[in-house]
Amino acid sequence: MLRLNNIRKSYEGTEILKGISIDVKDGEIVSILGPSGSGKTTLLNIILGITDPSDGQIIFNEKDITNVSMEKRGFNIVFQDYALFPNLNAYNNIVYGLKNKPNTSTKEEVEELIDLLDLRKHIDKNIENLSGGQKQRVALARTLVMKPKILLLDEPLSALDGVIKESIKDRIKQIAKEFNLTIIIVTHDPEEALTLSDKVLILNEGKVSQYSTPKEIIDTPKNQFIEKFILNQLSIKRNNIFTLFGGSYA
Repeated sequence: MLRLNNIRKSYEGTEILKGISIDVKDGEIVSILGPSGSGKTTLLNIILGITDPSDGQIIFNEKDITNVSMEKRGFNIVFQDYALFPNLNAYNNIVYGLKNKPNTSTKEEVEELIDLLDLRKHIDKNIENLSGGQKQRVALARTLVMKPKILLLDEPLSALDGVIKESIKDRIKQIAKEFNLTIIIVTHDPEEALTLSDKVLILNEGKVSQYSTPKEIIDTPKNQFIEKFILNQLSIKRNNIFTLFGGSYA
């Protein structure tokens, strides 16, 4: 379990995060959702270890890792721009990290991931010849072969459309289930958060506005900000969202 206890962060006297406290269970998919400037990327960086909190604790598997370096936490991230090596083909991108830690994943495990992410027919292609969805799957595979304790995703679907986006959503859910892997996602898209996650953390001005299941957020939004931010942004797609969670929109 990952536990955040009263996480605060200030920059030059301005408080960006104002006491964030949540628990994330093993194998859960949690989305951090909020408008620009709400603190979601700062919180992701604190969990990863890129940024130190000004106050509060990060507890992972009952150990305080607040002051543990990013390298020693064993978490890993897939960035929005994928950060793939253009001079390497898909396969060599996937196994790149194993050069320094060769015993992390076996060849058989690498091959299983390639099949899980449906990359077999693209494995010898240069990165420039891959679509956005294929690049995203290569980036996921490259991260997963390193067996992260927690997988962090920064706007993983923002550059994808339609069927490709839905396919990547399904892959992420399958990965969480098959590996019992905790996945934390930063997104600005309410539909993405509500249809992908077990729980959604909604931030507003550095505070927790609501931390609940998607159904609870749809059925019982805790305040007017939730209603405006979530429901208004989903106005075109409300019927799909409400149908998904067994409700109706009037």
